[in-house]
Amino acid sequence: MGPEFAASFSIGALGLSNGTVLAPLAGITNLPMRLLAKEGGAGLVCSEMVSANGLVHGSVKTAAMLRSAPAEQPLSIQIFGADPSVIADAARMVAAAGADVLDINFGCSVRKVVKTGAGVDLMRDPRRAEAVLKAVRRAVSIPLTVKMRSGWTASGEQALEIAAIAEACGVDAVAVHPRTAGQGFSGRADWSLIGRIRERVRIPVIGNGDIAAPADAVRMRQETGCAAVMIGRAAIGNPWIFGQIEALWTTGTFREVSLAERRLAMHRYAKATVAEYGETAGCRLLRGRLGWFVRGLRHGSRFREAIKRLEREAEALAVIDDFFASPAASEQAPRD
Repeated sequence: MGPEFAASFSIGALGLSNGTVLAPLAGITNLPMRLLAKEGGAGLVCSEMVSANGLVHGSVKTAAMLRSAPAEQPLSIQIFGADPSVIADAARMVAAAGADVLDINFGCSVRKVVKTGAGVDLMRDPRRAEAVLKAVRRAVSIPLTVKMRSGWTASGEQALEIAAIAEACGVDAVAVHPRTAGQGFSGRADWSLIGRIRERVRIPVIGNGDIAAPADAVRMRQETGCAAVMIGRAAIGNPWIFGQIEALWTTGTFREVSLAERRLAMHRYAKATVAEYGETAGCRLLRGRLGWFVRGLRHGSRFREAIKRLEREAEALAVIDDFFASPAASEQAPRD
């Protein structure tokens, strides 16, 4: 730990304030979540994965996923697909929408994605993967990245091959989640593969997987030499982890978030969710999501019970305030 971790990080011509990245999480990293992550110190935030087919075929719901706000920039938009011409057309739409970075999903192992030939299925067909990347690189000039897994076997050979293909096709950085397609999120991520890929290519390698706390991020970078770290599940309800990682990298220490900061962030998240989806749909989402922010706090179960029937923004804000105003709030346990 120390000043050696303060080096700037760039993806192509895009310079970032630090080497922490919010991972794309389906159904989670929407605009409200990304805004909080940016406020929490993320150098780059990424959208949930967007269907290239949905964009090209005019899905209103899919197009809405491209909505952004200046406060979250720089923004990476991740798309998935298998047809080179379709994904190239979608890439043009993403660039036109103002994305700072375009990311191609080579890692999703959900069956309905894999059976279309997209996501991690691309990793077992290098020729198709190359065709996709060449088509996208010809289509857009913004920085281009790929997020991938180890592949379909634990050897990591498919990841090494895809990383080399990506570099040859003009991809500007690769993010590596070193679990196999079959692992999903189970087992342990094989960080050694991140280091092997970093030695194979000259473009930046972003490490992802099993970072639950700031110290894990520092350890990953020390062990693998990755240029940056990508945080997914650990950032859910904990957007402060990005700033904590950067502080630990540069100063050797970081501070815990206060209860007052947590309350205000929950207010901002609730308001942004209602602004994005409307009061009815927004409050329906908040019933399951506000509980993320009290995980590890005493009486969190009471809070989760209290938000189950939220119908109005004002009601959500009042429940948040009541939780933190309780006598036990000052004695809350530290976050798990």
